[in-house]
Amino acid sequence: MSQIVVGFDGSPESERAVRWAAAEAKIRKIPLAICHVWHWPYTFDPVHSESIGVARRMGQHVLDKGVSLAKGIAPQVEVKEVLASGGEASVLLHEASDAVMIVTGARGRGGIEGMPAGSVAIQVAGHALCPTVVARGTAHPEGPIVVGVDGSAGSDAALALACEEAILRRRTVLAVHAAPEGADSEDLRRQAGSKLETQVAPWCTKYGHLDVRTKLTLLEPREALIAAAEGANLLIVGDRGTGGIHGMRLGAVSQAMVEHAPCSVVVAHPWRRG
Repeated sequence: MSQIVVGFDGSPESERAVRWAAAEAKIRKIPLAICHVWHWPYTFDPVHSESIGVARRMGQHVLDKGVSLAKGIAPQVEVKEVLASGGEASVLLHEASDAVMIVTGARGRGGIEGMPAGSVAIQVAGHALCPTVVARGTAHPEGPIVVGVDGSAGSDAALALACEEAILRRRTVLAVHAAPEGADSEDLRRQAGSKLETQVAPWCTKYGHLDVRTKLTLLEPREALIAAAEGANLLIVGDRGTGGIHGMRLGAVSQAMVEHAPCSVVVAHPWRRG
């Protein structure tokens, strides 16, 4: 059964993630799995087994808070509780074997205010087989679904997901392509524009009723996407672009969006590559 999986640790960032995940599950009419990973909170090993039980019950209390938050947003959505121990990223990835998407906060309870996204968000976005949402920033309900396009398999997966989300949310798709460095001549700009239109065209044909717009910019890719996402409902990128290094799970641009995007960002994956 398809579901959305979200991690919750009681932090404000994870509350944002649960709100996002619950709203998405409501739109898609699918179940939501809320995961909390509990830990022994001290540096020394527990002396009594009862102490472990207390730590686990504290974890259940945190999980109950996340479940209550989700049900307040989407009371009709089926909610599954997952209380586990171990690594946060490992638990989320394990639970997501049949997931439509995984949702995390930008930072967990151990994160430092003002710092980029935490390691859990980066690990999950880099290793998940399904799209990973990092809930962050400010969503503009009337804004477009912005998607980064560069001709890669990852950006094609991002385009597909962008169209799906735009239909669910009744929004416009804005496909952004950053022309390569040195594309300051008319001929090079024309080539870059043609590449953008060629990649977007099949999706315009498939979803003829959907408003899909394109934007060619001479800005550096990270700068271009952050600028476009300032008024966006959602930003979607592929796991890595055409310039990615083989073997890397997450490209530099995608990781920068996970860390710095002004709105929630989704990392989409084509068939997982080695």
